Order: sequence, then C-alpha cells, then structure tokens
Amino acid sequence: MKIKIIVTGGTFDKEYNELTGRLFFKKTHISEMLKLGRSKVKTAIKSLMMIDSLYMTNKDRMKIFRECKDSSETNIIITHGTDTMEETAKVLGKKIKNKTIVITGAMVPYKFGSSDGMFNLGSAISFAQVLPHGVYVAMNGKIFSWKNVKKNKTKGEFENKIL
Repeated sequence: MKIKIIVTGGTFDKEYNELTGRLFFKKTHISEMLKLGRSKVKTAIKSLMMIDSLYMTNKDRMKIFRECKDSSETNIIITHGTDTMEETAKVLGKKIKNKTIVITGAMVPYKFGSSDGMFNLGSAISFAQVLPHGVYVAMNGKIFSWKNVKKNKTKGEFENKIL
C-alpha cells in the first residue's frame, strides 16, 4: 500500500521570519518529518499549494477534490490548515466514497520544535491504513468523521459537533 500525501500548506509548513516576526511558507517539511519519524510506510508526496487555510477558496477546494479523485492511490492524507479543515472535509466527504482520506494539520508550526505536527502526521498515517473508505479529520490522536467535526476555537482542539 502506498499513501499519497497531498500538501496544501497550513500551520504544518509555516516558518518564522525572525526579522519581521511573520510566518511564511517556503517548502513542505513532510519528507523531513517522515525521515525524522523513521516512517517505513510507502508514500507519494504532492505539494498542491502552500496557503493559509483562512485564504482557501472554493476553487482551491475543488483543486484538492480533483487531486484526490484522480489519484491512483486509494489511501490519502491531506495536510491542511486547521481553521477551515472542516470545510474541505465536507466538500470531499460529499463527493468521494471510494477512498480513505484523512485530513490533518498542526496548531503549532513544525519548525517551532514543539509542534503537534509530528504526532498528527503519524496518527494520520496509521488511520489512513486502517479506516474504511470515507473522509476523516485526524487531530491530536483523535479521528472524526467529516460529518461530525468542528474546531473549538476556545479550547484550541477538535471535537464532535454533536456531543
């Protein structure tokens, strides 16, 4: 089994400019993270876009949809910004039924050294291998169906919509 990892940006891949104090995108850190985590899972990494999910448009989501739909791999991970992860999950969940898609992200950039990104990526790799076809969000060791997930911005964590 090969897992396709589609990179869309988000906090996962942000870097910090010490001179300006701004976060920016340079390149994805996924290969470095997989190497550091000693992952033995076969992957194909595709950088589709490098944007903050707050700026993601419906056109961007359709680009992600097409990439998933046209992928020969049936097990897919999407790295994504956490602010609009549910919106992308909803678009994919309504349209794709024959693949296992796991969307994940990070609350803290990987380059900060104290990121949750490594754990979330590892969890997403595991979930992508064992879950049935469907679209899911994986954050902090938890898995959520695209139909029942929301980011609790007060707590800074993901939870079920219906508790």
